[in-house]
Amino acid sequence: MFEKILVANRGEIAVRIIRACKELNIRTVAVYSEADANSMHVQMADEAICIGGPPAVESYLRIDRIISAAEITDVDAIHPGYGFLAENAHFAEVCDSCNIRFIGPSPRAMQSLADKAVSRMLAKKVGVPTPPGSDGTVEKEQDALAIAKRIGYPVMIKAVAGGGGRGMRVAHNDISLVKGYHTARSEAEKAFGNSGVYIEKYIENPHHIEIQILGDHKGHIIHLGERDCSIQRRNQKVVEEAPSPLLEHKFRKLRDKIGKAAVKIAEASHYTSAGTVEFIVDNLGNYYFLEFNKRIQVEHPVTEEVTGIDLVRYQILLAMGETLRHSQGDIQIKGHAIECRINAEDPFDDFRPSPGRIEMYFQPGGRGVRVDTHAYAGYTIPPTYDSMIGKLITTGNDRREAMDRMNRALSEYMITGIKSNVSFQQAIMQDPNFRRGVYSTGFIEQLLGGARRELIDEKA
Repeated sequence: MFEKILVANRGEIAVRIIRACKELNIRTVAVYSEADANSMHVQMADEAICIGGPPAVESYLRIDRIISAAEITDVDAIHPGYGFLAENAHFAEVCDSCNIRFIGPSPRAMQSLADKAVSRMLAKKVGVPTPPGSDGTVEKEQDALAIAKRIGYPVMIKAVAGGGGRGMRVAHNDISLVKGYHTARSEAEKAFGNSGVYIEKYIENPHHIEIQILGDHKGHIIHLGERDCSIQRRNQKVVEEAPSPLLEHKFRKLRDKIGKAAVKIAEASHYTSAGTVEFIVDNLGNYYFLEFNKRIQVEHPVTEEVTGIDLVRYQILLAMGETLRHSQGDIQIKGHAIECRINAEDPFDDFRPSPGRIEMYFQPGGRGVRVDTHAYAGYTIPPTYDSMIGKLITTGNDRREAMDRMNRALSEYMITGIKSNVSFQQAIMQDPNFRRGVYSTGFIEQLLGGARRELIDEKA
């Protein structure tokens, strides 16, 4: 049993991890930057250590300072959360060398899934479909042009490291490919310290389906069903739900195929801990492997709500060497869950981030409503990190009830002093196509296009 865990992250995920530790009677250590001195996770932890200045490169990405904090406070393990060092194999190796347990996959598993290009090759090896594209990273623009000519436009240029929509560009011709290739490499270098990119066929307006998996040190791996993450803006997820309306109503037989494909990739990489295998599905029911996220996901709560399984708690138990307490046959999906990401941004100004001090903060409650957040009245959203305020999750016996509950909960959410996307999330919940479950990754662009047309008509 771990006695003390260091949480190497910030924001709502740090709060989420500390809560799981408290329920397991495990003491916690928070690390924080100077910008996060008054953050909720610092106040909730048993101990807290400042590890540097506001920029992540001076604090949350400093392995040496995090390990020093862990050694000073004599912790048993480190939980990396998501982002920052969560998928850094070197960090996991350093933890092992210091006799500190890394709560996540083993360095071996992380290296076998080192980046998106390597993961694609592993998926191909075990017979899981992947979109046509490059074999590994593309080092020269001439090679990029040759690959695009072979597979045909449009193509997607993707950073092999990181996520969140950064280092990604769509190209429809040679000119946009050359420009997008260099832009994506530059953006990836700045965001992830790795300029590597690969190229794959761009499937227009697909459905983004991901499978939650769990693996233990005995080689047992199960999946916990799917999440639909197709509601995205600039390749960043905005709304997630489980189960997927696409698989529930149109391609029900595909659910088992995708679940087994995810487990197959996880088994091939000898994966341990919680992870997520992402796929895209086209309108004909063809599915393709997208990437493997070697960490807890932002959207993990919707899976927790429909399965009744605490994923963060499970991560900790698996890191302690426990075996899976569930078999695949034990997993049952009950009801429906939806998550809306609540961000400090202005939907009426191209979603420009809105850092600043929260004057009033009132979060919704009631039956079937969950809020994962680190925000409170008087808290200042720093400009240094992502703009997430929190995650609003609602559940229902069916999708309609979950949507209606979400719509009600959003109407109760009150945040003043900064801009937020609460009203935009309400517009999504009330959209007829979303309510029918008829949407793809192009949904928000279509929604915004309709809103612009209405505005133009009003002015005319």
